[in-house]
Amino acid sequence: MTTPKKRQLKCPHCKKPVLKEGNAFFPFCSEQCQLIDLGQWLDGGYTVPSTDSPPSPEDSPEDN
Repeated sequence: MTTPKKRQLKCPHCKKPVLKEGNAFFPFCSEQCQLIDLGQWLDGGYTVPSTDSPPSPEDSPEDN
């Protein structure tokens, strides 16, 4: 029998090869890449584009 190949993953930030075993920062290659990604989340750098516009005041139900 052959041994299964380990899947080579890449760091989402710098694209360096990353191994899961023994890596406390997985899926990132280092603490630096992990913190850069966290900063992008906190600054709103990851957004989903939307074509929806916020409801206008005329569209809201009236209070009776």
